[in-house]
Amino acid sequence: MTPFRLLAAVALLIAATCSAFAADVVFPPGAHVGMKPLVGLVRAKTFIGFETEDQSVRVLIADLPADAYGEVVSAFKANPGGSGGIKPESLETPAGLGYYTIESARDGATNVRRYSMILPGPTFSGYIAVQVPENAAKIYTDDAVRQMFASAVIRNEVPVDEQLGLMPFKVTELADFKNVRMVAPGAALILADGDEKSGFEAKPFMILGVVASTAASPDDRGRFAQQVATTIPGVRDGRITMSEPIRIDGQPGYETRIDATSGKDNTPVTIVQWLRFGSQSSVRIIGSSPRTDWGTAFPRFRAVRDGIEPRG
Repeated sequence: MTPFRLLAAVALLIAATCSAFAADVVFPPGAHVGMKPLVGLVRAKTFIGFETEDQSVRVLIADLPADAYGEVVSAFKANPGGSGGIKPESLETPAGLGYYTIESARDGATNVRRYSMILPGPTFSGYIAVQVPENAAKIYTDDAVRQMFASAVIRNEVPVDEQLGLMPFKVTELADFKNVRMVAPGAALILADGDEKSGFEAKPFMILGVVASTAASPDDRGRFAQQVATTIPGVRDGRITMSEPIRIDGQPGYETRIDATSGKDNTPVTIVQWLRFGSQSSVRIIGSSPRTDWGTAFPRFRAVRDGIEPRG
């Protein structure tokens, strides 16, 4: 699949309700990309971006890998006419030179207009996808969407409180971790001493999230915990060294430890996974540290774990 076709295909959502703009750039909570949304667009309820009140017009905002922008630029230079009937265009924005596509498509039985744009970012590529149904196309025109794209701005950092506010639970202790990053907005969060450039694995880091399932019964918790532990990303040659039931904030849980290698430098690491079981889902807390730093990292992991509280 060509980068232009990929760019267009990812555009599953988005657009506006008038050719007038909001007065200021708006960053949806958790987003690196902001813009002046067209009048009639409000914060989306189920994804990061904007939508009309009837949810028919949608603007999805996401981060793509840093090299995605370079791939699109290279493809544009190699084939400026595009492919498959989709011709990319460039657009100057406050964030830098963006590349966007426009495509007519169908969403079920509805004819739609799809727009997508990619922008350069410091450690990511900003992405905006817009979908406008046929019955709104006279209001949300190609020119209106293009003007909205032209207002796009990128912020290098999303405020920590804003990121934490998207999580389904409260995180009251960060244990002096230097970097807080959304892995999946509202679903998973990484706390790390390292960063994307140096690689997280060379220093202690944690991943906090929710597993949308739980053990079928108390007797099944051990099997469930070990099965979930095998899905920890980036782990090679993993060996479970301990797995046993515990109580976490008065609730049933399970602690599993793993010795493994991780990262591009094959760093020997020790990993702990805590599961706190609920009725239909489980809070999942993962801490990974180079084995040489485990003694100082583990108390920090435990402090973060004990600082997680339910919302409400």
